Amino acid sequence: MSRIAILGGHGKVALLLARDLTGAGHQVTSLFRNPEHTDEVAATGAEPVVFDLESAATDEIAARLSGHDAVVFSAGAGGGSPERTWAVDRDAAIRSIDAAATAGVRRYVMVSYLGAGPDHGIDPSDGFYAYAESKAAADAYLRDSSLDWTIVAPGSLTLDEPTGAIEVDPPADRASRAGSSRANVALVVAAALADPASVGRTIGFTDGSTPIEQAVASPAA
Repeated sequence: MSRIAILGGHGKVALLLARDLTGAGHQVTSLFRNPEHTDEVAATGAEPVVFDLESAATDEIAARLSGHDAVVFSAGAGGGSPERTWAVDRDAAIRSIDAAATAGVRRYVMVSYLGAGPDHGIDPSDGFYAYAESKAAADAYLRDSSLDWTIVAPGSLTLDEPTGAIEVDPPADRASRAGSSRANVALVVAAALADPASVGRTIGFTDGSTPIEQAVASPAA
């Protein structure tokens, strides 16, 4: 059993992940901003903690992460203003990486998206630009850190039922057509946490035909 902290604990992926992890016997602390979401988070079996990640300093985040074995960053501004996107998806993410190092929580899993990176190709006039730039910066910062990191990068998120199977690093034509169910994303995060083979990897994927545990275990999957 591990103690796992989820940042952004009320997100759709995070709620599914918390259920998966607590169902497997792990202790989960889910941190989220809105106190009105406490009961919904608690229903996953996680310990609900109201915490404003956007405004929290690095040492405050570190205090919340202390004593955990792993942290999952699944927070996001949710398509809000560019200013909030920069504040949450880039700045708070970077502070959380520093905080994990300060707290001695070496295992860190970032939820990103398929195609994230400095060559994302999003035009600055596009409403998605702030998010794309923020994730590129946060992902790069994590890769350069001393943490045992994994970046989970799904395709376009859907509400489809979990299939338990994905395609890693799909070709561009498939990536543009196939999505990733949020339930499968949660399963990929859980599998990555459980498998040391995922450390140091960016797992880009869509829903597919390879069992998730096999895909996470093998860089060549």
